[in-house]
Amino acid sequence: MTVARTITEQMERASWIRRMFEEGLRLRALLGPENVFDFTLGNPDVEPPEAVLAALRKYAERPMPGMHGYMPNAGFPRVREIIAERLSRATGLGYTANHVIMTVGSAGAINTVLKAMLDPGDEVIVLVPYFPEYRFYIENHQGKLVAVETDANFRPDPKRIARAITSRTKALILNSPNNPAGVVYTAKELAEIEQVVAGTEVVVITDEPYKPIVFDAKRMPETASFITRSVGAMSWSKAQGISGERIGYLAISPRLESAEELRNACTFTNRILGYINAPAIWQWVEADAGEAVVDISGYETKRNCMWKALAEIGYECHKPEGSFYVFPKTPIADDIAFVRRLAREGVLTVPGSGFGRPGHLRISLTVPAQTIERSIPAFERAFHSPD
Repeated sequence: MTVARTITEQMERASWIRRMFEEGLRLRALLGPENVFDFTLGNPDVEPPEAVLAALRKYAERPMPGMHGYMPNAGFPRVREIIAERLSRATGLGYTANHVIMTVGSAGAINTVLKAMLDPGDEVIVLVPYFPEYRFYIENHQGKLVAVETDANFRPDPKRIARAITSRTKALILNSPNNPAGVVYTAKELAEIEQVVAGTEVVVITDEPYKPIVFDAKRMPETASFITRSVGAMSWSKAQGISGERIGYLAISPRLESAEELRNACTFTNRILGYINAPAIWQWVEADAGEAVVDISGYETKRNCMWKALAEIGYECHKPEGSFYVFPKTPIADDIAFVRRLAREGVLTVPGSGFGRPGHLRISLTVPAQTIERSIPAFERAFHSPD
């Protein structure tokens, strides 16, 4: 056959997110667009901040000589210096340009570092619930995903993490604010994870594309300030509403004893994976406007509306602290059956099974507020349906 068996098997268990998005196309044709409420994709529904658009116009209209050609595979040196300066201010650590690699989004960053670290059969720990693409990223490089449960409120359990570490464990992926649960790890929790990995060869990869999207006037702790052996995978896709542009970076902690060795390896893997380098114009845009963030108050308002309405109906639901998702329990154990029940009401969500946590469903808040308000009766009908 033409297609590899591995890819065929991965496609069969591919992301429920995309599967339900495609179901939405069918339902719109059947029920009419006005009767379908699509909460599947985490695709920002806000436009980029004006500072980002202004920087894009600036470099598009007045490019520097040679700006659109090749540069070092790690990215433009001056751009990396600017990112390093921001990281140093935030963390109190001595980042330099040599600790930063510009990447094709956070997904590109994670694939780049996993390619650099994993030998066949090496293990990567992820905390449940987790972004389902992590499995494919790990398997891309012949690694093995090791899922470790969190507690009932999706908080990390240091003892479970410690028990999961073996001689083959190369990395632990932390995702905070979490997709899908909206949990933001505290400074205390990060310090506890540091105690677990201290003295091991485990590198903590922090996937933080939702870092600025934190609610209730809270602020997310700087992971690198607490975890010594850390590598940050960052993206502007959510913070700036530019998910289609694929721009991010790897930040290797200056405290990682093998930082230079890993940096050289990641620069190489960034190239041989076919990324070559991050998009040139977007590197300069983020050098100018990398601290600009969309107005998150709209997401917080929609979080409050959806969470309150679900709780009043009877759904059991942790109140998200960040990101733009809600992850309630389903009223029946079979989350896939309940997601199908919701679909019959015109509501498209993603089953928690796709994130490693059955009995839940993910609702994306990247829709107009009116969509949430109009969908509530359908959520209520599904909750009370005898079917």
